[in-house]
Amino acid sequence: MNLFDEWNALKKSLDDRDRRVFFKERDIFYASLGKNIGFEQEGKNDNFSRPVVVLRKFNNSVFLCVPLTTKQKAGIFYFNFCVKNRKNSAILSQIRLIDSKRLVKKLGMVSVDDFENMKRKIGKLLKLTDFS
Repeated sequence: MNLFDEWNALKKSLDDRDRRVFFKERDIFYASLGKNIGFEQEGKNDNFSRPVVVLRKFNNSVFLCVPLTTKQKAGIFYFNFCVKNRKNSAILSQIRLIDSKRLVKKLGMVSVDDFENMKRKIGKLLKLTDFS
């Protein structure tokens, strides 16, 4: 069975979950992001998971998140910060909406200052044309 088949089997079991994990903005969780295509950030290990920061909670089920890597990266597409003396780099260009059924385990929380700075950097990155 290839990785896409393994991911599809796990995705079906995640979708069947009745439980929801409580989360809030600034939380860092392992989330099952799956086996993705091309340059999309994907998860690793048996859960196809990677750490994410909860950027915006829309309700108890859905939120906007930013995937993380422990490799420090520079440039407009990354935001570097530390949590519990562990270096992280948020991959700002990989923002995505996910369901809380994908959440595996809470790892920590981003500081208020780092979170505000990350949001500012995302705002600059996503600056959209004024449509008025």
